[in-house]
Formats: sequence, C-alpha cells, structure tokens
Amino acid sequence: MDVDVVVQWVRTEWTKASRGGAEAARRNAVPEAFALPHGRPAVHEVIQLEWCDFEPVWSKESDSIDRLRLSLLESDDVLAVQLQDTMHAAPRRWNRPSPVRLARGEWLRWQLNHRWQRPRDGAYNYELTTLNLAYGPVSDLKLFLGKPTRHVDERARLR
Repeated sequence: MDVDVVVQWVRTEWTKASRGGAEAARRNAVPEAFALPHGRPAVHEVIQLEWCDFEPVWSKESDSIDRLRLSLLESDDVLAVQLQDTMHAAPRRWNRPSPVRLARGEWLRWQLNHRWQRPRDGAYNYELTTLNLAYGPVSDLKLFLGKPTRHVDERARLR
C-alpha cells in the first residue's frame, strides 16, 4: 500500500423483507463500523447480508486499495479522498461531493446506498456501503466506532 491508511468497507445488503416493521428495525441496528483487528495500513471488508441474518463476514485482509472505488491523493501530509460511485444502480448521482481532505490522525466515514431490480424475478435488492478510512497510524482499534472527523452522507431515499 503506497499511502498510510487503514480502510474498512462495510457493505449491508437486503431485500423488501427488511424494509418495514421489526425487520427494518433489525436491519437499521446493523453496525456501520467494527473494531479493527490491528492498526497497520490495510484494507478490511465486512459484508452483512439479510439472507445470512446480517451476520458480519470479514473478507481476507488486503494491502491494495481498489482504485475503481476509491481515489487517494497525498500531498504535504494532507490526503484527498474521493469515493467513486461505480455501481450501475439507482439512484444515479450526477452531482457528487468534492474530495474530502484529511490531515494525519483524522478519519472519514462516507456512506452511499443503492437499489436495483433483480432480473430473475423483478424484485429489488438494496445496499448500503460505508467507507471508514483513517489517515496515518491507528492506535485505538475501536476508532471507527466513534465519531468521524469528516462524514459524507450520500444516502438517498430508496423506493
């Protein structure tokens, strides 16, 4: 990894069954962040699927940033972070936020959601993607459980 960052992607996916009542409350209680296994630069991904009872599943740790989803530009101990919306699903986001600038020791939470129609039956799936990204060394492994330095909320009302 060429930039000193700790990245945690949290992806939650559900269907119409979790859109109302008790099931929606259960889905809304799913975490947006988790304690880190260590504070070294790395990329961690956690997936929570409705059809697996939203049980968090950690993917294998990586040291490579997915350049299709995330642009990082470092200059003079300031990191510019831009989350790309590469998903071809509703809603389309024509006006995106500017890159977020972080100083060392700061961290960002960036969230966006989508809805898409399944070809096999015409029903909808929904997804919330949360990027938690810290610039510089992380000593507190529970960092992402607290309040971020910067928060970009691109969540839209999904029908």
